Amino acid sequence: MRAIATLFEHYGVGLIFLNVLLEQMGLPIPAVPTLIVAGALVVDGKLSGFAVLGAAMLACAIADSCWYLAGRRYGNGVMKTLCRISLSPDSCVRQTEARFERWGASLLLFAKFVPLVAMIASPLAGAMGVGWPVYLLFSTLGSLVWSSAAIGAGLVFHAQIEYVFSVLEEMGRVSVILLGLLVAGYVLAKYLQRRQFLKTLRTARITVDELQALIQAGVKPTIIDVRSPGARARDGRSIPGALLVDFQAPNEGLPELPRDSEIILYCTCPNEASAARIAKSLMNRGFIHVRPLLGGFDAWIEAGLSVDTLPATGTILQDKPRAFSP
Repeated sequence: MRAIATLFEHYGVGLIFLNVLLEQMGLPIPAVPTLIVAGALVVDGKLSGFAVLGAAMLACAIADSCWYLAGRRYGNGVMKTLCRISLSPDSCVRQTEARFERWGASLLLFAKFVPLVAMIASPLAGAMGVGWPVYLLFSTLGSLVWSSAAIGAGLVFHAQIEYVFSVLEEMGRVSVILLGLLVAGYVLAKYLQRRQFLKTLRTARITVDELQALIQAGVKPTIIDVRSPGARARDGRSIPGALLVDFQAPNEGLPELPRDSEIILYCTCPNEASAARIAKSLMNRGFIHVRPLLGGFDAWIEAGLSVDTLPATGTILQDKPRAFSP
């Protein structure tokens, strides 16, 4: 542990602040190990516990505020970007949205303990219109709990941490290589998982022009909006005549869908991930003509086509599917 202690002695809490700030801004630089080591050094008297906690809290406050303001300002744009760069597209923004809709701002109390939720919770709070005082309260409490837990782990397991670092120092360069391989292996596994996910869900898409051609030819497809309630609340528009389905329980509204007609699903996820996932589920249940809309709702808007305005309450409809009427 001597090398680690020397590093902290030279750079002090500044190193902790920078590490936490970069991690909270979204870079894959874990801060929990740093805080745990810092907690162990507090026991040795090499660092001040209040200084370590203060540096971590300040870094969290800066990063969280930036993400909150970005979500407040750019809304869906920030959510789409985070979903696009996420290594877990099957979880992505939507599961965090669902949790936020269930628990509200209290989700921020434990969001930092779950990596994907930690990255999305703050911009999502801004995009969903959580007030600044409420956000600041829950975000600060969440940062306090997360930082205290990591530092406290270092305090409690001080002896064990010293032993681990002693072993690592004896291993020398080999330990660095092993740690690097573990990190690289994790990133590679998530990347391959993402590619497999997109490959599995790569069903035949339909373009906006092709959909318009169907309509002009007299075909009346059933169009389904599979965006989350949060996404609909942030953009209160939909394709005219679209059936709104709760993606958390889509089967409740699906048995009445016509099995022999065209069914078009749309969302706002990169690669139409959500629409493709539900399309695959429908095909497994015997529906034949099911296709996600290429580009989703964004492509429809960019084409300058007409839209309907959703109810202000954001109510999820589970009635019989309505045919599209231009």
